[in-house]
Amino acid sequence: MQASKLLIKYGGNAMINASLQNKIAEVIYKLKSQGHQVCVVHGGGPFINQSLSSADITSEFIQGQRKTSPEAMSEIQKTLIGEVNANLVVAFNKAGAKAVGLSGLDANMVVTTPKEVQIQAENGSISIAKLGRVGEISNITPGLTEHLMQSEYVPLIACVAADSEGNSMNVNADDFAGAMAAAIQADFYISLTDVDGLYEDYPNPDSIISSISLNELPSLYGQIIQGGMIPKIQSCEKALRHGVKNVLILNGTKPQQLEDFFNKGIKSGTTLTH
Repeated sequence: MQASKLLIKYGGNAMINASLQNKIAEVIYKLKSQGHQVCVVHGGGPFINQSLSSADITSEFIQGQRKTSPEAMSEIQKTLIGEVNANLVVAFNKAGAKAVGLSGLDANMVVTTPKEVQIQAENGSISIAKLGRVGEISNITPGLTEHLMQSEYVPLIACVAADSEGNSMNVNADDFAGAMAAAIQADFYISLTDVDGLYEDYPNPDSIISSISLNELPSLYGQIIQGGMIPKIQSCEKALRHGVKNVLILNGTKPQQLEDFFNKGIKSGTTLTH
Protein backbone atom coordinates (compact mmCIF):
# COMPACT_ATOMS: atom_id res chain seq x y z
CA MET A 1 0.00 0.00 0.00
CA GLN A 2 1.14 3.53 -0.78
CA ALA A 3 2.85 5.30 2.12
CA SER A 4 0.24 7.24 4.09
CA LYS A 5 -0.20 9.52 7.07
CA LEU A 6 -1.75 7.51 9.91
CA LEU A 7 -3.39 8.72 13.13
CA ILE A 8 -3.93 5.78 15.49
CA LYS A 9 -6.10 6.08 18.59
CA TYR A 10 -5.06 3.56 21.23
CA GLY A 11 -6.63 3.07 24.62
CA GLY A 12 -9.02 1.28 26.94
CA ASN A 13 -8.80 -2.46 27.43
CA ALA A 14 -6.65 -2.80 24.30
CA MET A 15 -3.69 -1.37 26.23
CA ILE A 16 -3.83 -2.89 29.73
CA ASN A 17 -1.66 -5.90 28.85
CA ALA A 18 2.08 -5.20 28.59
CA SER A 19 2.72 -7.93 26.00
CA LEU A 20 -0.14 -6.57 23.90
CA GLN A 21 1.41 -3.09 24.07
CA ASN A 22 4.66 -4.58 22.79
CA LYS A 23 2.88 -6.27 19.87
CA ILE A 24 1.08 -3.07 18.91
CA ALA A 25 4.39 -1.20 19.07
CA GLU A 26 6.03 -3.79 16.81
CA VAL A 27 3.27 -3.53 14.20
CA ILE A 28 3.38 0.26 14.22
CA TYR A 29 7.17 0.18 13.90
CA LYS A 30 6.79 -2.06 10.81
CA LEU A 31 4.36 0.42 9.28
CA LYS A 32 6.76 3.27 10.05
CA SER A 33 9.63 1.30 8.49
CA GLN A 34 7.58 0.90 5.32
CA GLY A 35 7.33 4.66 4.88
CA HIS A 36 4.08 5.49 6.66
CA GLN A 37 4.07 8.56 8.90
CA VAL A 38 2.48 7.58 12.21
CA CYS A 39 1.05 9.48 15.17
CA VAL A 40 -0.53 7.72 18.18
CA VAL A 41 -3.06 9.37 20.50
CA HIS A 42 -3.79 7.41 23.66
CA GLY A 43 -6.16 7.44 26.58
CA GLY A 44 -5.90 5.33 29.71
CA GLY A 45 -9.31 4.88 31.32
CA PRO A 46 -8.50 1.68 33.25
CA PHE A 47 -5.32 3.24 34.66
CA ILE A 48 -7.18 6.44 35.60
CA ASN A 49 -9.86 4.44 37.42
CA GLN A 50 -7.17 2.67 39.42
CA SER A 51 -5.28 5.84 40.34
CA LEU A 52 -8.43 7.69 41.42
CA SER A 53 -9.49 4.72 43.51
CA SER A 54 -6.07 4.59 45.17
CA ALA A 55 -6.33 8.31 45.94
CA ASP A 56 -9.84 7.74 47.36
CA ILE A 57 -11.38 10.10 44.80
CA THR A 58 -14.91 9.17 43.77
CA SER A 59 -15.84 9.66 40.13
CA GLU A 60 -19.19 11.17 39.18
CA PHE A 61 -20.39 10.59 35.63
CA ILE A 62 -22.83 12.88 33.86
CA GLN A 63 -24.16 11.48 30.57
CA GLY A 64 -21.11 9.26 30.32
CA GLN A 65 -18.66 12.10 30.98
CA ARG A 66 -16.41 11.96 34.05
CA LYS A 67 -16.86 15.13 36.11
CA THR A 68 -13.30 16.12 36.96
CA SER A 69 -12.30 18.11 40.04
CA PRO A 70 -8.87 19.80 40.34
CA GLU A 71 -7.82 16.98 42.69
CA ALA A 72 -8.93 14.33 40.20
CA MET A 73 -7.22 16.19 37.35
CA SER A 74 -3.94 16.11 39.24
CA GLU A 75 -4.16 12.31 39.47
CA ILE A 76 -5.27 11.97 35.85
CA GLN A 77 -2.36 14.08 34.60
CA LYS A 78 0.17 12.10 36.62
CA THR A 79 -1.31 8.84 35.37
CA LEU A 80 -1.63 9.67 31.68
CA ILE A 81 1.67 11.53 31.27
CA GLY A 82 3.87 10.08 34.03
CA GLU A 83 2.76 6.46 33.80
CA VAL A 84 0.85 5.48 30.65
CA ASN A 85 2.69 7.73 28.20
CA ALA A 86 6.10 6.94 29.67
CA ASN A 87 5.48 3.19 29.52
CA LEU A 88 4.30 3.41 25.91
CA VAL A 89 7.45 5.32 24.96
CA VAL A 90 9.53 2.50 26.47
CA ALA A 91 7.54 -0.16 24.58
CA PHE A 92 7.78 1.67 21.25
CA ASN A 93 11.49 2.36 21.61
CA LYS A 94 12.06 -1.29 22.50
CA ALA A 95 10.30 -2.23 19.24
CA GLY A 96 12.66 0.04 17.28
CA ALA A 97 10.50 3.09 16.81
CA LYS A 98 11.85 6.52 17.70
CA ALA A 99 9.03 7.38 20.07
CA VAL A 100 8.51 10.85 21.52
CA GLY A 101 6.13 11.24 24.46
CA LEU A 102 3.88 14.31 24.32
CA SER A 103 0.58 15.66 25.56
CA GLY A 104 -1.66 18.44 24.34
CA LEU A 105 0.17 20.69 26.83
CA ASP A 106 3.41 20.60 24.84
CA ALA A 107 3.97 23.73 22.73
CA ASN A 108 0.38 24.68 23.62
CA MET A 109 -0.62 22.12 21.01
CA VAL A 110 -4.24 21.73 22.12
CA VAL A 111 -6.33 24.45 23.75
CA THR A 112 -9.73 23.76 25.28
CA THR A 113 -12.75 25.41 26.83
CA PRO A 114 -14.60 23.89 29.81
CA LYS A 115 -17.02 21.25 28.56
CA GLU A 116 -20.69 21.41 29.51
CA VAL A 117 -23.56 19.01 28.88
CA GLN A 118 -27.28 19.58 28.58
CA ILE A 119 -29.55 17.66 30.96
CA GLN A 120 -33.24 17.28 30.19
CA ALA A 121 -35.52 16.78 33.17
CA GLU A 122 -38.66 14.64 33.09
CA ASN A 123 -40.78 17.77 32.72
CA GLY A 124 -38.86 18.70 29.59
CA SER A 125 -36.83 21.52 31.10
CA ILE A 126 -33.17 21.69 30.13
CA SER A 127 -30.30 22.60 32.45
CA ILE A 128 -26.56 22.90 31.87
CA ALA A 129 -24.14 20.78 33.89
CA LYS A 130 -20.51 21.81 34.17
CA LEU A 131 -17.93 19.04 34.13
CA GLY A 132 -15.08 20.85 35.88
CA ARG A 133 -11.68 20.08 34.38
CA VAL A 134 -13.06 18.39 31.27
CA GLY A 135 -12.02 20.13 28.07
CA GLU A 136 -13.79 20.74 24.77
CA ILE A 137 -11.16 21.30 22.08
CA SER A 138 -11.23 24.84 20.68
CA ASN A 139 -7.90 24.93 18.84
CA ILE A 140 -5.15 22.59 17.67
CA THR A 141 -1.72 23.67 16.42
CA PRO A 142 -0.29 20.46 14.90
CA GLY A 143 3.08 21.80 13.74
CA LEU A 144 5.15 19.95 16.35
CA THR A 145 3.37 16.67 15.66
CA GLU A 146 3.77 17.02 11.89
CA HIS A 147 7.45 17.93 12.22
CA LEU A 148 8.14 14.82 14.30
CA MET A 149 6.21 12.57 11.91
CA GLN A 150 8.13 13.94 8.93
CA SER A 151 11.43 13.52 10.82
CA GLU A 152 11.11 9.75 11.31
CA TYR A 153 9.77 9.95 14.86
CA VAL A 154 6.54 8.51 16.26
CA PRO A 155 4.73 11.04 18.49
CA LEU A 156 2.76 9.40 21.31
CA ILE A 157 0.26 11.97 22.60
CA ALA A 158 -1.60 11.78 25.92
CA CYS A 159 -5.04 13.43 25.89
CA VAL A 160 -4.29 16.15 28.44
CA ALA A 161 -4.55 19.78 27.32
CA ALA A 162 -4.96 23.25 28.80
CA ASP A 163 -7.61 25.95 28.80
CA SER A 164 -6.96 29.61 28.04
CA GLU A 165 -6.15 30.21 31.73
CA GLY A 166 -3.43 27.56 31.68
CA ASN A 167 -5.37 24.98 33.70
CA SER A 168 -4.76 21.33 32.79
CA MET A 169 -7.85 19.71 31.32
CA ASN A 170 -8.92 16.12 30.75
CA VAL A 171 -10.00 15.54 27.13
CA ASN A 172 -11.95 12.54 25.90
CA ALA A 173 -9.43 10.41 23.97
CA ASP A 174 -11.80 9.80 21.05
CA ASP A 175 -12.49 13.53 20.73
CA PHE A 176 -8.77 14.29 20.93
CA ALA A 177 -7.80 11.66 18.35
CA GLY A 178 -10.47 12.62 15.82
CA ALA A 179 -9.61 16.30 16.10
CA MET A 180 -5.88 15.60 15.74
CA ALA A 181 -6.53 13.36 12.72
CA ALA A 182 -8.36 16.26 11.07
CA ALA A 183 -5.69 18.78 12.08
CA ILE A 184 -2.89 16.79 10.42
CA GLN A 185 -5.19 15.80 7.51
CA ALA A 186 -4.52 12.10 8.05
CA ASP A 187 -5.00 9.66 5.20
CA PHE A 188 -6.23 7.11 7.76
CA TYR A 189 -7.73 7.61 11.20
CA ILE A 190 -7.66 4.21 12.92
CA SER A 191 -9.51 3.71 16.19
CA LEU A 192 -8.19 0.64 18.03
CA THR A 193 -10.82 -0.60 20.44
CA ASP A 194 -11.53 -3.89 22.21
CA VAL A 195 -14.19 -5.23 19.83
CA ASP A 196 -13.99 -6.29 16.19
CA GLY A 197 -15.89 -3.28 14.84
CA LEU A 198 -19.42 -1.91 14.74
CA TYR A 199 -22.00 -4.68 15.16
CA GLU A 200 -25.55 -4.67 13.87
CA ASP A 201 -26.39 -7.25 16.56
CA TYR A 202 -23.63 -7.32 19.20
CA PRO A 203 -21.91 -9.71 19.90
CA ASN A 204 -22.95 -11.82 16.88
CA PRO A 205 -19.72 -11.99 14.79
CA ASP A 206 -21.75 -12.39 11.60
CA SER A 207 -23.37 -9.00 12.20
CA ILE A 208 -20.22 -6.84 11.96
CA ILE A 209 -20.82 -3.92 9.60
CA SER A 210 -17.82 -3.97 7.27
CA SER A 211 -18.51 -0.59 5.69
CA ILE A 212 -20.86 2.31 6.36
CA SER A 213 -21.22 5.79 4.90
CA LEU A 214 -21.63 9.11 6.69
CA ASN A 215 -25.23 9.57 5.60
CA GLU A 216 -26.18 6.21 7.12
CA LEU A 217 -24.87 7.04 10.60
CA PRO A 218 -27.54 9.40 12.05
CA SER A 219 -30.28 6.77 12.05
CA LEU A 220 -28.08 4.28 13.94
CA TYR A 221 -27.49 6.31 17.11
CA GLY A 222 -29.32 4.87 20.11
CA GLN A 223 -29.90 1.59 18.31
CA ILE A 224 -26.79 0.05 16.76
CA ILE A 225 -24.47 2.81 18.00
CA GLN A 226 -24.77 2.72 21.78
CA GLY A 227 -22.76 3.22 24.98
CA GLY A 228 -19.03 3.58 24.58
CA MET A 229 -19.30 3.27 20.81
CA ILE A 230 -21.10 6.63 20.60
CA PRO A 231 -18.05 8.89 21.25
CA LYS A 232 -15.91 6.67 18.99
CA ILE A 233 -18.29 6.96 16.04
CA GLN A 234 -18.83 10.67 16.66
CA SER A 235 -15.07 11.27 16.54
CA CYS A 236 -14.83 9.25 13.32
CA GLU A 237 -17.70 11.20 11.82
CA LYS A 238 -16.15 14.57 12.69
CA ALA A 239 -12.79 13.49 11.31
CA LEU A 240 -14.32 12.52 7.96
CA ARG A 241 -16.28 15.78 7.76
CA HIS A 242 -13.06 17.74 8.36
CA GLY A 243 -10.90 16.25 5.66
CA VAL A 244 -9.69 12.84 6.87
CA LYS A 245 -9.82 10.47 3.91
CA ASN A 246 -10.40 7.07 5.55
CA VAL A 247 -11.57 5.89 8.96
CA LEU A 248 -11.19 2.38 10.37
CA ILE A 249 -12.36 0.77 13.60
CA LEU A 250 -10.20 -2.25 14.40
CA ASN A 251 -9.71 -4.56 17.36
CA GLY A 252 -6.62 -3.37 19.23
CA THR A 253 -6.39 -6.69 21.07
CA LYS A 254 -5.69 -8.29 17.67
CA PRO A 255 -2.68 -6.31 16.35
CA GLN A 256 -2.46 -8.56 13.29
CA GLN A 257 -5.62 -6.87 11.94
CA LEU A 258 -3.70 -3.60 11.63
CA GLU A 259 -0.72 -5.21 9.92
CA ASP A 260 -2.85 -7.31 7.57
CA PHE A 261 -4.88 -4.30 6.44
CA PHE A 262 -1.85 -2.34 5.26
CA ASN A 263 0.41 -5.21 4.16
CA LYS A 264 -1.96 -7.84 2.79
CA GLY A 265 -5.09 -5.87 1.97
CA ILE A 266 -7.09 -8.06 4.35
CA LYS A 267 -9.94 -5.92 5.61
CA SER A 268 -11.28 -6.40 9.13
CA GLY A 269 -13.38 -4.25 11.42
CA THR A 270 -15.54 -1.40 10.16
CA THR A 271 -14.65 1.17 7.51
CA LEU A 272 -16.41 4.54 7.55
CA THR A 273 -16.63 6.32 4.22
CA HIS A 274 -17.85 9.65 2.84
